[in-house]
Amino acid sequence: MTPIARNYLDSAGADLDEAAKILAIGLPSAAARSAYYCVFHTAEALIFEMSGKVAKTHSGVRAEFARLMPGEADRWMRTFLADAYRFKEIADYDFEGRKAITLDIAQATVEQARLFMSAVTARLP
Repeated sequence: MTPIARNYLDSAGADLDEAAKILAIGLPSAAARSAYYCVFHTAEALIFEMSGKVAKTHSGVRAEFARLMPGEADRWMRTFLADAYRFKEIADYDFEGRKAITLDIAQATVEQARLFMSAVTARLP
């Protein structure tokens, strides 16, 4: 694995740890945001490792990840990357919408982020 991809994965792991800690203190929208960044950085690792490219935007990461992971078995990862981004947007910009991110939703998001990271990491050299 390249050092750049490893750096992305290290960042993703730190984001996942942060998400779990934030969830434990009862801040669901912040936990969901950190879980998104875990997924985002994990996707960046895969993109760099497979293409040598660095996607510079959130939409660029989603598009490039979808291009590199087109299989039906990978659909859940593409869908989750987009769904988790919506949680990040809500946490960052939708003050009323934050109430919709419950502890249960945040907990599921953190767990899905863990599964996403594991599934992607298994595909890297």
